[in-house]
Amino acid sequence: MGLAVAAFDQLTKAWAVNALVEGPIVLIEDLLQFRLTFNSGASFSTFSNGGPFLAVIAVGVIVMIFYVLGDASKRIEAIGLGLVLGGSLGNLTDRIFRGDGFLDGAVVDFIDVRVFTNNFADIALFVGVALLLFSAFGRRS
Repeated sequence: MGLAVAAFDQLTKAWAVNALVEGPIVLIEDLLQFRLTFNSGASFSTFSNGGPFLAVIAVGVIVMIFYVLGDASKRIEAIGLGLVLGGSLGNLTDRIFRGDGFLDGAVVDFIDVRVFTNNFADIALFVGVALLLFSAFGRRS
C-alpha cells in the first residue's frame, strides 16, 4: 500500500507542476482550489528551509515502519502504517529530487483549502496517523 500511495502522490504532483503553471484552478469558490506551491519546510509552511532535517526524520519513520509493519495485529494498524509509509516516501522523494543540494528539495503542495495547502502525501500521513491513534486509543471490545 505504501508504494501505491507514494506513486499516486508523485503522479498528482507531476500533474500539478504541469497543469497549474498558469495559475490556480478554483473548484469551490473561497473554499477549495488547486494552486501550485513549493514548501521547503514542514506542515503549514513552518520550519522553513528545514528540508534536510525533515528528510532525515522521514527516513527514520520509514525504517521504523518497516520494522513494526510485521507486528501489525489489526488491519486498521496495517492500513495506517501503509498510509504513513506512502506519505513519508512521497514527500521524501520531493526532498531528494526537487532541490539543488542534498535533501534540500521543496515539497510540491497544490490542494489549497484556504487555511493551508497540502498534497496527497500529507493527506495520507494525516489519515494514517489518525487510524493508528484510533487503533491505539479507540474503544476496545
